[in-house]
Amino acid sequence: MSDFLLPDLGEGLTEASIVSWLVQPGDTIAIDQPVVEVESAKSVVELPSPYGGVVERVFGAVGDVIHAGSVLVTVADAAPREARTGPGAGVGEGVGPGVGASLGSVDETTVAAAAASTPTETSGAVLVGYGTSSRPRPARRPVEGRFGRKDRDSAAPSAPATVLDPDRRSPVVSPLVRRLARENGFDASQLAGSGRDSLVVRGDVESFIRERHRAAATQSPAPRASEPVAVPTAAAAETEPTASARDASASAGATAPPEDTRIAITGLRKAVAQRMSVSRREIPEATIWMDVDATALFAARDQLLAATGERFSVTALIARFVVAALKAYPLLNSSVDTASQEILQHGAINLGIAAQTPRGLMVPVIHDAQSMTTRQLRDAVATLVTESADGSFAPSALAGGTFTLNNFGSLGVDGSAAIINHPEAAILGIGRMIERPWVVDHQLAVRTVVELSMVFDHRVCDGGTAAGFLTHVARSIESPVSLLAEL
Repeated sequence: MSDFLLPDLGEGLTEASIVSWLVQPGDTIAIDQPVVEVESAKSVVELPSPYGGVVERVFGAVGDVIHAGSVLVTVADAAPREARTGPGAGVGEGVGPGVGASLGSVDETTVAAAAASTPTETSGAVLVGYGTSSRPRPARRPVEGRFGRKDRDSAAPSAPATVLDPDRRSPVVSPLVRRLARENGFDASQLAGSGRDSLVVRGDVESFIRERHRAAATQSPAPRASEPVAVPTAAAAETEPTASARDASASAGATAPPEDTRIAITGLRKAVAQRMSVSRREIPEATIWMDVDATALFAARDQLLAATGERFSVTALIARFVVAALKAYPLLNSSVDTASQEILQHGAINLGIAAQTPRGLMVPVIHDAQSMTTRQLRDAVATLVTESADGSFAPSALAGGTFTLNNFGSLGVDGSAAIINHPEAAILGIGRMIERPWVVDHQLAVRTVVELSMVFDHRVCDGGTAAGFLTHVARSIESPVSLLAEL
């Protein structure tokens, strides 16, 4: 008998919530087979079992929060089932009480690898300011369990059921599908999925919600045909409301006010809330902004395409300018050590890129951006665009940032006083790029203009340093060729 414990997830993470169970008691599993999907403050990962055998017991239900070192699964050697009788073979009977000195056989490297290879349902996502990106995702590894393994050449799946079956355990891959069902008060795995191998997709959940609302609306009682209808007397008619008043009252009663919804602050949302709260509480921030003529930037992008045959996004070029400005003003590539009352100026430039994903706002990091060429930086940004489609970033990609670039222009916003990504010292925001009237050589012209807004920690530097950095970036946008002098 072996206990698989929740491993140390690294980066100071001590807890995770159960997203879905991939196995059930009685299933036979192999070593390194994923058994549970959990969500930490960094990412959603599938955890592979370091043991092979028969699943005796799983600990915790979907949505439960478990701590590092707690028992996840108990695995017995493959043996006749009648030899494995006894108490404790149930499902979801609470989190195991035992916390061992060791955190199991899965280390941070294994967890990171699992996060990088987490197969999820294909979905669209927006890397803030970069447009929509989607990619096909590999199908989830079939699991020998309660819902079995089906032949791909089998008949097409039947239409989704509109009733929940507590004994059904349909596979549910997408965290969005699970969350949508959970917010509406049911477990998505209890539906009969319409996808391949009975996979429950978003349409199944939305269809069930619609059917439930439709059924609730049609369950108002109606008088039976056999019941006599009383005829009011003249005296009663004086005291009873008129028919139109009764109809209005019944109509008002049938339309009940919408119910409040409670959404738990867990996982990524909890981590973001804590970091933003600390930032607002500890950092004396100041904001500066500037309108910039970006017409020459788009011309430079087109010239690069003509000269190299390769496409360079505007965001990648601005990231190049930000790295150059941080080299010129390294004090902004810093953080404050409150314990020692010191400013820690970082040697490496780890550029964070704010990304909107299905899991919420995330800030994946391009490490050692100071040593990258423009082409390498472009490829790194493109990789983040692809991975933001489902938010399945490796934990290491979400840590170690020293400066954040937030392109919120795709949201239709010109400017914003963003919150600094604690413990960093500054964040640069890029607004939408639109055509505006602009004075060029004393003449009014139509130019492509963007607003840059910068928020900085006033403990780290004064306004002169921040203004110098912002001006450096603005000059590079207005005249990209000026950056050649610094290469």
